[in-house]
Amino acid sequence: MTTRLTRVDQLRESIEEGIATGALVPGAPLDEAELMAQFQVSRTPVREALLQLAAGGMVELRPRHGAVVAEISLHRLVEMFEVMAELEAMCGRLAARRMTASHIDALRAAHLACAAAVDANDPDGYYHLNEQFHFEIYEGSHNSFLHDQAKALHRRLRPYRRLQLRVKGRMGASFAEHQAVVDALAGGDGEAAAAALRGHVMVQGEKFGDLIAALAQAKAEPAFR
Repeated sequence: MTTRLTRVDQLRESIEEGIATGALVPGAPLDEAELMAQFQVSRTPVREALLQLAAGGMVELRPRHGAVVAEISLHRLVEMFEVMAELEAMCGRLAARRMTASHIDALRAAHLACAAAVDANDPDGYYHLNEQFHFEIYEGSHNSFLHDQAKALHRRLRPYRRLQLRVKGRMGASFAEHQAVVDALAGGDGEAAAAALRGHVMVQGEKFGDLIAALAQAKAEPAFR
């Protein structure tokens, strides 16, 4: 299974990564003309990418001043991961009771697709397939409000989750954590599913250190690739 990105997706992710790594600092302007020239695209995909980033809270659209990078502190980032972990746990607890057989099959298919990315040592490919894995769980909760909130925060944390997957060994560990989630959901064990998802998402201990190291390393690399 492959995930094909549109030009808007590619542009949005390049800007996301620049923000996550600090190459694009808070308050930095995102000039449409400069982005058009840099990425050799028309104004339409640039505006769409900026609108998506603004919807996710990474960019602010200011009247008569255009788009600028939104402010986010490290403390705020950790708080967001804490909330994300609890939203995921809640989704898992509900999904264990409410997921249909077809939903479980779709989750297993998403999990197997992630395995191919692990085997290929493709963290960016895994990132996109991992996203689909989590979205299946949100949908399986059968709570539309929770689904929307979890998906919105997941998107807000996209670049940081993506950077985490580049840490040595993280993909394999993530896949093993997914297996525990699949097993719990397939067995209808809501508490086990909640605990597995909370631990999978929570940034603490070594995972917190790995995220900081990944951010520091990425600052030394080109922001846009």
